[in-house]
Amino acid sequence: MAELRASTKNFGSNSYLGEGGFGCVYKGWIDEVTLAPTKPGVGKMVAIKKLKKESFQGHKEWLAEVTYLGQLHHENLVKLVGYCSDSDSNKLLVYEYMLRGSLENHLFRSELTPLSWAMRVNIAVDVARGLSFLHGLENPIIFRDLKSSNVLLAGDYRAKLSDFGLARNGPTGDKSHVSTRVIGTRGYAAPEYVATGHLSVKSDVYSFGVVLLELLTGRRALDAARGATAEMLVDWARPHLGDRRKVNRIMDTRLGGQYPKKQAQDMAALALRCLHHDPKHRPAMPDDVLPQLHQLQQNTKPSSSSSSSSSSAPAHRSRPFQALAS
Repeated sequence: MAELRASTKNFGSNSYLGEGGFGCVYKGWIDEVTLAPTKPGVGKMVAIKKLKKESFQGHKEWLAEVTYLGQLHHENLVKLVGYCSDSDSNKLLVYEYMLRGSLENHLFRSELTPLSWAMRVNIAVDVARGLSFLHGLENPIIFRDLKSSNVLLAGDYRAKLSDFGLARNGPTGDKSHVSTRVIGTRGYAAPEYVATGHLSVKSDVYSFGVVLLELLTGRRALDAARGATAEMLVDWARPHLGDRRKVNRIMDTRLGGQYPKKQAQDMAALALRCLHHDPKHRPAMPDDVLPQLHQLQQNTKPSSSSSSSSSSAPAHRSRPFQALAS
């Protein structure tokens, strides 16, 4: 713990990156070979999450992060480098540093350069690949908290899923769902999950549909700034999604009209399928959603500032998981 404290300049303001449900995130440094914490500016930069002791996401969620990201390795999942816990209930998670920050910031912060259409398609593919990996495991994993703030972008704009604190194992055998208490983010959570607590991989598909809408429209899933009058993005956009002639009415104005009309219509149609009220009628990520997005991607002119994902991309090679010295 002392080494990580030194690595972040005692978790000082100069190292502060942001704050989430888990706690505060700081910039730190580790040795590229040994992965041991180093002095600031020496070695490789990492992101260090420090759990708030009074945080809603307590030990259970911290342990979920360690369990899932410590065992799962995929190029579209943020890599967990290590973790730390001490007798004073201080808990830390150490991740690879994602230079571009969250998708949420790039969509909704006006001071950042707008994402091009090609970049948005690539990001959608990357997120779909991450979910397809989780859903395609022998024992499927439900991410449960997919939202634009949990999609992080690397320096080349490759997107990765982060924050596995709410993830859980999916149903086994002939079961269609697992029953659990409702946790998640309003505006992204599937309606059947909110109403009944029934959770399945199709709950993730619904949330993915909401993220697709955010990529299309540049609007938040739920704009808290509008207070009591806030309207769910899904409710606002749904009437336009089924009519290809109306899709242009909801497109993000920051795109400046620079997008292929048919591709936008196709993505809108896919989003509508993902947002179906009946989870049985939502498409499966690996067998349906991902192939459709790959087709969209192949028809999109590559962006010079964006990496292009593909089904033939090399598998992510990760160092064996290990705990950092406490």
